Amino acid sequence: MAPIPEDDSGRRVSPAAERNKGPILGVLARVLPARGLVLEVASGSGQHVAHFARALPSLEWQPSDADPAMRRSIERRIREEALANVRPPIALDVLLQPWPIDRADAVACINMIHIAPWAATPALFAGIHAIAARTAVLYGPYRRGGAHTAPSNEAFDADLRARDPAWGVRDLEAVADAGAGEGFTLDEVVPMPANNFTLVFRS
Repeated sequence: MAPIPEDDSGRRVSPAAERNKGPILGVLARVLPARGLVLEVASGSGQHVAHFARALPSLEWQPSDADPAMRRSIERRIREEALANVRPPIALDVLLQPWPIDRADAVACINMIHIAPWAATPALFAGIHAIAARTAVLYGPYRRGGAHTAPSNEAFDADLRARDPAWGVRDLEAVADAGAGEGFTLDEVVPMPANNFTLVFRS
């Protein structure tokens, strides 16, 4: 994927995150618990967690990312926006278990599965299970019934696989099976703008 540019303060700014943070929040506000700790896996620039934390102040948020540059961006954003309900970001690679967090009430993972090897998907659910989170929310593009849901997603998939053969838009049914292997049921499939979906898993 193309590098996420920095603004004048050194924070990374993703146009895609800016576009989709509102629609994703609409789902999170409805499906997350009223209180508790939410772990965001692969927080990236921190735009999502900052937006969610401002809108849902009764929840505590734990951002994470495997990339030190992204964690620095998150730290700057938390500090500059004075977000008291956001913890400092932690280094988390879903494939390296156990994760550096003991428990969370819910997990949000946005736009990771298609830019990671398939092994990251079952590892994600294994990690969620290990920290006893009861709700998992996954956002991104997915195929359904083995087919792309839009020509733009098919082109995106081809571009991803050209960059790295291990990447690609995943089959929604395969993701649901991976969740089921760790005791999670796909409770909702919510159509989103730009041919994406939000998947809500419960245990």
